[in-house]
Amino acid sequence: MIRLYGLLFLIDLAILLVALIDCLSTDEDQVRNLPKVAWVFIILLFSPVGWIAWFVAGRPQQARAGAGAQWRPGNGFPEDQRPSRRQLAPDDDPEFLRELARDRRADEEMFSKWEADLRRREEELRRREEKHE
Repeated sequence: MIRLYGLLFLIDLAILLVALIDCLSTDEDQVRNLPKVAWVFIILLFSPVGWIAWFVAGRPQQARAGAGAQWRPGNGFPEDQRPSRRQLAPDDDPEFLRELARDRRADEEMFSKWEADLRRREEELRRREEKHE
């Protein structure tokens, strides 16, 4: 008999934790019938009635698609959120490729300037060393 009560206690504790986590993770505006804080106290203080009440009366209802609720193409995307153009992968986007080529040319020009500056400095250093000898 003690084992049965222990098992029932563990089951009650597990479902209480599930209900509490579910209640805490639900948005405040989706909770039904009572404020979220009230549901937390009810779940904690009145077990198992509290978590049963949460699952029956407090948890947000899931929208169920019945026989009359049928999805139609084009209905599910609000017009104000529709992207202005189809998104392209970077390899297919001509503007991205042009910008990439421009950046590469600019990098090559900068690299050429650095090489020329390095050659000039090395030449000046050689002249100074030849002058001092």
